[in-house]
Amino acid sequence: MIEQLPTWLDLLFIISAIYTIAVFHYTNDKPVKNTSLILLWSVAHSILAYLGFYENTISLPPRFGLVIIPLIIMLILVIRHQKNSNSSSRTLWKTSLIHIVRIPVELTLYYLFVYKAVPELMTFAGRNFDILAGLTAPIIVFLLYKKMIGRKVFLIWNIASLGLLAFIVVNAILSVESPFQQFGLDQPNRALSYFPYILLPATIAPLVMYTHILDIFEIRRNKM
Repeated sequence: MIEQLPTWLDLLFIISAIYTIAVFHYTNDKPVKNTSLILLWSVAHSILAYLGFYENTISLPPRFGLVIIPLIIMLILVIRHQKNSNSSSRTLWKTSLIHIVRIPVELTLYYLFVYKAVPELMTFAGRNFDILAGLTAPIIVFLLYKKMIGRKVFLIWNIASLGLLAFIVVNAILSVESPFQQFGLDQPNRALSYFPYILLPATIAPLVMYTHILDIFEIRRNKM
């Protein structure tokens, strides 16, 4: 952990990660198998981060790639599988609950910036507009539950929210201290190399992105 950070901030983020995994568990197929893999993945990276593995920022290839590259491969495989799948078992208002986590995550990122652990560009005070997806998520969940919005509106919201997430993910990766760093040179993205914040790129962001992708395929396959 980063020593100068307040304990409440660490706890807020840990709770956010638990919430994300819990919602994913209760709203997806094969919950036991998928959640077991997610927990194993999360624990493995948490241990590595706690032991300081990701603090080495000059190694080649960058150690942070151990988090990012497997997730990129996973998302590609998911997209390929979903294109050829006709299955439909998702309750969209329930799956959309996961996006509420973006509110505490964005608050966490802001305070990490205040404590000089991430650059300003990763916060809503900079170029991170993902807070908009988080703030609108409860509204979308309510409207879906009440069946007050249709396929087109929900599809647009998902695509826009996925775009916001992808944008900040790229900025975050390019702000990490590494030989390939492009942004945040005066105040780099240090926090994501430490526990518990390694769970943002390792667990929270991939599950949120995965949910968007599956829900978009679900919308395109079926009328709401």
